[in-house]
Amino acid sequence: MLPAANNMPIVKYPRATEPLWHEWDRKAQKCGLRHTVYAVNGDQYTGEWLDNLKHGKGTQVWKCTRAIYSGDWKFGKRDGYGSYSIPDPVTKEYKKVYTGWWKNDRKCRLLTGHLCAALQGYGVTFYAGRKRYEGEWSGGLRSGWGRMYYRDGSIYEGQWLENKPNGQGMLRLPNENRYEGGWKGGKKHGPGKFFYLDKGQLFEGIWAADIPKCGILIDFGRDEAPAPTQYPIPKIELADPDGVLAEAQAMFDDSQN
Repeated sequence: MLPAANNMPIVKYPRATEPLWHEWDRKAQKCGLRHTVYAVNGDQYTGEWLDNLKHGKGTQVWKCTRAIYSGDWKFGKRDGYGSYSIPDPVTKEYKKVYTGWWKNDRKCRLLTGHLCAALQGYGVTFYAGRKRYEGEWSGGLRSGWGRMYYRDGSIYEGQWLENKPNGQGMLRLPNENRYEGGWKGGKKHGPGKFFYLDKGQLFEGIWAADIPKCGILIDFGRDEAPAPTQYPIPKIELADPDGVLAEAQAMFDDSQN
């Protein structure tokens, strides 16, 4: 005789339970826009995330230096366009140090729509005393074409090499006098012109290590100059230019015979 159905034993299998750390890990994963997230060292970040990495638009504040970066991020690194600011040690007000393009957490250069390798850059860098540089970088140094605004109001625009004017450039002084010509190692070097607009004169010649070695000085815009010299520069002319030319031609002809 078979036993009754309601007397058959019931086998219960334990329900598979997921470890709690799986749930905690899912909640800890950061994607999309999040509130401010604080790191263990006190740094803080507010912005967008992707797979637990800073990605998109965001602002990072470093606790140690109080520096701030605000701009684009890509997979945890500054990448795209952004600005970097630091607090003034006296006033505590923030001032921009660099504004421009970044690649792989470093300054980079935007060229025909593409970002080049790291440590090459084009942007604006701010210095103490209201100085700033706008231009190209190489290896973290001012190199290429750029414009520098100095504290006294002078402006240099031209070629740079390793943080110094080098090549062709123009230096305009606060009184509007200017130098146009060659540079080497931060000093005037080679052919150049110095416009003394306050006096109405122009010097054109050759420089070496910031010192004019030879050249000519002529009146230039003397009538419009605010403080012209007492007397104009006299013109130097040959008494008999045709005779000098004929003599030179004769000497040349003799040398060919």
